[in-house]
Amino acid sequence: MADAPPTLRFGAVVLAAGASSRMGEPKQLLPLGGRTMLVRTIEALLAAPVWPVVVVVGAHHEKLRPLLARHPVLVVENPAWAEGLASSIRAGIETLQEFSRDLDGALIALCDQPAFSAGAAGALIDAQRLTGRGIAAARYRGRLGVPALFLRGHFPALTALVGETGARDLLNREPENVAAVDLPALALDLDTPDDYQAALDRRP
Repeated sequence: MADAPPTLRFGAVVLAAGASSRMGEPKQLLPLGGRTMLVRTIEALLAAPVWPVVVVVGAHHEKLRPLLARHPVLVVENPAWAEGLASSIRAGIETLQEFSRDLDGALIALCDQPAFSAGAAGALIDAQRLTGRGIAAARYRGRLGVPALFLRGHFPALTALVGETGARDLLNREPENVAAVDLPALALDLDTPDDYQAALDRRP
């Protein structure tokens, strides 16, 4: 009988530094199902097999910090948040590496996907374990996107990202090398008031 693959240790990074300019208010604090979007994301990750959870804040850090103080997460402020997602990915990955040199990888999540759950995070981890690939990513709208899981061999590429596109180009550069997990519900993210209303309308 073949040996079971080793259990890998993953941390998580929540990207919550944006200004939410299109929403007109901090989308991290929008309530849905009795909890804010940011708390929903954090609680999903705390229920998944990842540790630690790093939350990257920026534009609205004064409003978010009191909320985050109630949860067992690491909070890092990204002063370069206006550059775009890449700066927050860099800050999050660097914080994970400072916390532990023994982590095998990182799961990167957004805080504006209402359908994100511990189950979605677990599906990505399972896909990586079953395929042995260095990246596992959600697939929706015909493309690979975040949430995505990266083994530590990809950390240098993540910390070299620049601009607003974040990890999307990295994920779609060689899609044949990524374990794709179909999660179509994650196609809905909250960028505008209409998006938020659509999420409210989907609630039972």
